[in-house]
Amino acid sequence: GVSAEVTEGLGLTFPDAYKHRDTMVALAEAIKEHEGAKYCLLPFCRTVEVEAVGGNVNLGNANTGPRAGEPICETPEDFLALPDIDFTQGRIREVLEACRILAGKGEHVCLEIVGPWTQMQSLMEPRHVFRMQRKRPDATLEVMNKMGDQLLRYVDEARACGVEVITYSDSAGTLGILGPKLMERSTRDFTHGFLKRLVEHIDDNMIVQLCPKFAYALIDTGLAEVVVHDMGGKVDFLEAILELRGKARIVGQACIKNVGVAVGNGKIRELVLV
Repeated sequence: GVSAEVTEGLGLTFPDAYKHRDTMVALAEAIKEHEGAKYCLLPFCRTVEVEAVGGNVNLGNANTGPRAGEPICETPEDFLALPDIDFTQGRIREVLEACRILAGKGEHVCLEIVGPWTQMQSLMEPRHVFRMQRKRPDATLEVMNKMGDQLLRYVDEARACGVEVITYSDSAGTLGILGPKLMERSTRDFTHGFLKRLVEHIDDNMIVQLCPKFAYALIDTGLAEVVVHDMGGKVDFLEAILELRGKARIVGQACIKNVGVAVGNGKIRELVLV
């Protein structure tokens, strides 16, 4: 959710403010100013992708924000039967248009895209997701790859709207939730290949900021190496990665949401997939 301090005086009503490009712009600018950030981050939840394929979403209010509603999937086949995202309508279109407006105003725009574990657990009861993975791992991977395909189309749309930073997260797919064995398998079977495809969908005006938990997973499994870019002294993390556009594709050093992070030695670590 968003604190009352942020929205005071904006004349916004919730959850309506989460649904329209103009109110999204106003909210993104207000959050940026309140936090002292140097970028505008959209969207304000992790439900946009699942809503766009027919998932139930409770839009909540200013305090709670949008969250997943009643599950609609029970089997892998249910996932695979979901429609492709239509980027011409719905809240996902409004998010993209908000990105376009902000970029047109000269803002640095960051778009968060959400990985398959979080999406699956928004569309199916979490315990059933893990049962599906145990009993039908190949079908589960097929579901994950379908979701990855949709995310790449989302990135294509974001590129056309002037987004400069794509941040990839998957809060339901981290080590603490999956455990070591499943985390390693997911990293090898999905994350590595997806990110290799993702970097082909960005141009020299963009960069991918990866959740550090996934960066560590890729390094620890031997699927990525680190290349250090020396920026010549203490530097703001966001300013540094924007400067590295066209020189680096993926950075995973810090969370983009940690506003004001400074790298004291000026060394930015690029993640290079192998």
